[in-house]
Amino acid sequence: MQLFDQAFIGDFLLRYLHILVGIAWIGLLYYFNLVQVPALAAYGDEGKARMITLDKVARRALWWFRWAAIATLGTGLLITGIVENYWSRSGDAHKYTISIGMTLGTLMAANVWMVIWKNQKVVLANAVNVIGGAAADPAAAGAGRKALLASRQNFIFSFSMLWFMVGPAHFYPAAFPNATSSNAMTLLIIALVLIAILQINALGLLGGTAATNKLLWPYESHKNAMITGGVLWLILWIASEVLLK
Repeated sequence: MQLFDQAFIGDFLLRYLHILVGIAWIGLLYYFNLVQVPALAAYGDEGKARMITLDKVARRALWWFRWAAIATLGTGLLITGIVENYWSRSGDAHKYTISIGMTLGTLMAANVWMVIWKNQKVVLANAVNVIGGAAADPAAAGAGRKALLASRQNFIFSFSMLWFMVGPAHFYPAAFPNATSSNAMTLLIIALVLIAILQINALGLLGGTAATNKLLWPYESHKNAMITGGVLWLILWIASEVLLK
């Protein structure tokens, strides 16, 4: 392998960068869900302190968060385009399991920019106004709720996304060399259906975004999201073990 040839760039350099920026993205996702959101909820009536935290801490974290998402998505797509025979060189087990991981990663990046950041801009603008003594924006609470639901959905997706990003390179092709395309496609379809149902639910399309909607139980706390993420991963893992044999 020569320095800066196609194999080096695709198989090593871009993978290294993909992992590096992915750590930043998912690390911040976990920070938001496991640290910042519970901490801000614990502020209670300390309204101004909460707004200052949003303006000075969350704003910076969201900048790195959203651009790390773009960098992760971009380097991942470049890998598939530069690595020679990326989709065919490791068999159907690789092709279809990495497709699950890529679907989840792409959807998560879309959530970052199209839902989370879109609504967090409203929340951050409101924080600046309140700190300056202006009246609170009545739309901020609803925007924050939508951003929270999408963030928790990404947290749920991340367990399976990481599994089906790492697994295709280090586990599935060797463990299931004789996987048939029909069974692998069935696995992909099952995954896509589950992903679609969860995503539609997180967007509030199955009863709205209000806390009274019982279908939003997976997103009402980080503990609920951890349970849901674990269950989704378990279902997909068992399905892969059964269908790829």
